[in-house]
Parts: sequence; structure tokens; C-alpha cells
Amino acid sequence: MDLPVMPPVSPMLAKPVAEIPAGMQYEAKWDGFRVIVFRDGDEVEITSRTTKSLSRYFPEVLDAARAELPPRCVLDGELVIAHDGRLHFEELLERIHPADSRVRTLAARTPASLVAFDLLALDDTALLDEPQTARREALVQALRPARAPVHTAPATTDRELARQWFAQYEGAGLDGVIAKPLDLPYRPGDRAMFKVKHARTADCVVAGYRLHKSGPVVGSLLLGLHDHAGHLQHVGVCASFPMARRRELVEELAPLRLDDTAAHPWGDWTDETAHASRRMPGGPSRWSGGKDLSWVPLRPELVCEVGYDHMEGSRFRHTAQFRRWRPDRTPQSCTYAQLEEPVGYDLGELLGT
Repeated sequence: MDLPVMPPVSPMLAKPVAEIPAGMQYEAKWDGFRVIVFRDGDEVEITSRTTKSLSRYFPEVLDAARAELPPRCVLDGELVIAHDGRLHFEELLERIHPADSRVRTLAARTPASLVAFDLLALDDTALLDEPQTARREALVQALRPARAPVHTAPATTDRELARQWFAQYEGAGLDGVIAKPLDLPYRPGDRAMFKVKHARTADCVVAGYRLHKSGPVVGSLLLGLHDHAGHLQHVGVCASFPMARRRELVEELAPLRLDDTAAHPWGDWTDETAHASRRMPGGPSRWSGGKDLSWVPLRPELVCEVGYDHMEGSRFRHTAQFRRWRPDRTPQSCTYAQLEEPVGYDLGELLGT
């Protein structure tokens, strides 16, 4: 491979802001795997946000890149799996599997798509120093002949339209809006763009905690919500406590610690078969590797309010943020019914399929 921009390249990132800024280019914030795609003839390499190769996990995207991308180019984009009108992030996670046969089975069953939103190089020309507007124009022209599963991300400079997208696209599983300054060159690894994400709150049961990697202090609180049948389902964690607060939490939570987990709602978390019917912490994951998934069980009596952006199925998509304790709420009142449901939106309309 011999391109004017060669791997490894760290993608340009975005910093969070509360409002959609004025005077920029706006795009949807895709909820998938961020990738840089390098193509030089039949040679194609797909690298992750951390510059690791993802090529072996997405053979159908390699084929699509050879068929639909310009012969020599470098693209910034997102790998997504979309069907039934929305994105499915958990199906992307299933691809990170050591068995090539399993990867190819999943590639045929739930093929991934490439949504391109920036062009870093074309033919023998590096475009990193070009302004955003010029790179966008070059991207649109370069991918004009491309067909699904390669897509050019919709973009606009109309702030009001971006606000409409922010409200509408969540129902298709998208994550918010990205704003890019019009004169911005491509700055690998820098948080030079802006992102506006959905923010909501929920009252959750605190049913345990994990220790921090630095020692015997709280790393994260394990959160639960009751389903329609009254079962406590694990929905995620909240973290980001100052170190002093982590030490205090160990003492504050000590009276609720359970030495015998038999009576705990997630007491059989070590039984892999139990995870098929319920969400519990410590479930098998290809991402965890040899990571210690053990946790300290607590009597599920405390309630806290957390901030979250959106759900992925029945769990928080990202780590939630602790807001405050809620002594006025009972654990039984913490149910999925409190969660705000975004209005549905057909992803096919966004991608033009």
C-alpha cells in the first residue's frame, strides 16, 4: 500500500457542547465503530479509533470498499449495522470474534455498512490541510457513483435543519449532532469538532459496585431497573467520581454489603445460562478478555438519579453520570416506564435507501 496518507491515523474527535453552535457544517452523530478506511487498488485496510485493524471482522465491508470506493483514497467514517429502520450497536460488538467462520456467518446475516463523512486523501493528493468545505465537496464528488452499503453522510449548513435532525434521528438510534467549523483542516487525534448529545435522567436502584483498578475504592456503581414483571435488570454503571469520593463511598455503602449473594436479584451472575433471560453484571463479553468482572453485591435499597444520553436496547449505551441520591424514591418505583421513548425514525430515509 502506497498512499499520500498512510496508517496509522487517529481520527479527528469532537468535544461536547450544550448547544448546536452557529455557522458550521452539521452531520448526524453515528452510533457505530469509528474507522479510517485506506484503499490502494485491491489493498484495503480498516482501522479503529485506536488505530487497531478491524479488517478481519468485516469482510463484506472490504468487498464493498473494493467495489464502491475510488481506487486510491483514505476515508473517515463509521461502520454501522442498520435494519428495521434503526442502528444496532450490539450486533457490531458480536463481530469481534476469534473464529473466522463466525465472523463470516454474521457478515452474511447482518452485513455492516460504511457511512463516510470525511476524505483525507484521493489519488496522489493528501487533503488533511484543506478546509472542511473543500474536503466535503471532494467527498461528495468522489462517492457520487457509490452504492449501498457505502453511503455519504448527509450534511447541512442550516442550523435549524440540524436542530430538526437532533430531534428526529434519535428514533433511528443515532447519537446526536456533530458540528464542524467550515475552515477546519483535518487534525488527527484532536478534539477540534463539536458534539451535542441527548441528555436525560433516570432514577435507578444501586445493587452493587465494582472496585477501582487503583485499589479498594469504588470504581463504579451497578445500576438496575425493574421490568414489567418486577425483575431487577442490570442497565449499566455510573462512575467518574473523584478519588476522595470513591473512598467515602466504600464506607457509606458498607452497611448494605451482602456476604451471601443467594438472596440478591443477580446472585447467579456467574452462571452463563442465567444471562440468557436476564441482564446481570459480569455477563460474558468478547471485549472483557481477562478483565476481572467481579463485583460487590449490595442490598438493593438505595436509589440514585443518573444522567444518560440514550438506551441501547434495555441498557444505557454509555456510562451514566451520578447526579444525586434519591431517598424519596423506593427501589420498586424505579422501572423502565420512567424512560423517555424517542419518536421512531426510519433510518432508510436518512441513508436514502
